[in-house]
This record gives sequence, structure tokens and C-alpha cells, in this order.
Amino acid sequence: MRIKGIIKAGYGVASGKGKDERYPEGTLKRQFKYFLELGLDLSNYFMGTINLDISPYTYELGEPKHFFEEINWSKHIPPENFYFFDVSLHFQGKVHQGLIYMPDPKTKEEHVQKPSILELLLPKVEGLNYGQAVDIEINEHQLNIIQLNIST
Repeated sequence: MRIKGIIKAGYGVASGKGKDERYPEGTLKRQFKYFLELGLDLSNYFMGTINLDISPYTYELGEPKHFFEEINWSKHIPPENFYFFDVSLHFQGKVHQGLIYMPDPKTKEEHVQKPSILELLLPKVEGLNYGQAVDIEINEHQLNIIQLNIST
């Protein structure tokens, strides 16, 4: 399934740009070794996420590419579960392969995302800016895109 989204600013915690004194190097660098031990090597990806707003859509979980339970990666918060899904970013005529990174909303206590935000892990993609529209392609068996219920 292919869908359009708008690049948005995030909390900056994954990359360390958000200046959270608990994770000055970013949460992804802290989590990296735990994911590697479980068979997911993120070394080809930029250690930060691209926040993509897909509203008026949201998602339902399907069969993730990877699911890790009870990862005790920080002394500051309880263990978390993590989902990863395949994603392709279409930008300026090129396709960039990556993953959707999703801390489980059931175990995530801080920096909770809106239901229309997907966090993308990709190699460094030059030229991306906040406010730009991009297309992503996802496997609908892994992550099902659905319309948000918007009440008036």
C-alpha cells in the first residue's frame, strides 16, 4: 500500500537532538545493542527517526517484521516492547528502504506519538525538510492503514 505523509518535527529524543539529559546520545543509540542481540542490525540507518504524519489515516497492527518484548534498555523507565515494519520512502525519484520503528503504545510511558504519526528509520536521506510531502509504501499485512474517525 502506498500513502502520502507530511514530515513533522518530533520530540528529538531518538536522535538526541531533543536535549533530554537522560539520553544525550539519543534513545536509538541506547537501544541499538539490545536490538542487535535479538537479530536486528540497525547500523545502516541514521540514529534518529523521521516523523511522518499520515493523517487523516492511522494504523492497525498486523504481522510485524520484528517484535521484541520487555526490552529493559533504560534505568529511567520500565521495559518496553518494540515493533518494526518494512517501509519504502519515495523521495525525489529515489526509493529508500527502511523500517517503521514503533515502541509499543501499551508499554511506552513518555513521548507518546499521535495516532497518525509513523516513525521511520532510514539511511541518511539528504534534502528532507519539515513540511515536505513524501510517499511511503508499506506491507499491509504488517501494518494496515485505516481512516481516522474524526468527530465534528
